[in-house]
Amino acid sequence: MEWYLKVVRDNYANFTGRARRQEYWMFVLFNMLFAFAIVLVAGGLVALTEIGAFAGLYLIYILGIIIPSLAVAVRRLHDIGKSGWFYLVALIPLVGGIWLIVLFATEGDKGPNAYGPDPKEIDSTVTV
Repeated sequence: MEWYLKVVRDNYANFTGRARRQEYWMFVLFNMLFAFAIVLVAGGLVALTEIGAFAGLYLIYILGIIIPSLAVAVRRLHDIGKSGWFYLVALIPLVGGIWLIVLFATEGDKGPNAYGPDPKEIDSTVTV
């Protein structure tokens, strides 16, 4: 949950810097869980009240989360030394999405790269 809030609250529209694999994949996990929960709740409300407007809850969530989703994906690509425009590789039929998942799962560059310092080094130097 901490990673989800970090992306949504602290880095809502931050397309600069780098994002660790853990930050990206934890955000994706919680995003999917919240989207699934909203679909269940909205579906239940529509079934109980027969008011179709509750189906719009999912649309509102998607519109609110699209910018941080793109931002964390771009920062994840920065971590492996790729431009954020590389996200468009997903538009290639069949292989584009698979290629992008492989890139998201690839370990980031060690040390600083053109997009900023290594987030693992930053996290390891922070003391609680």
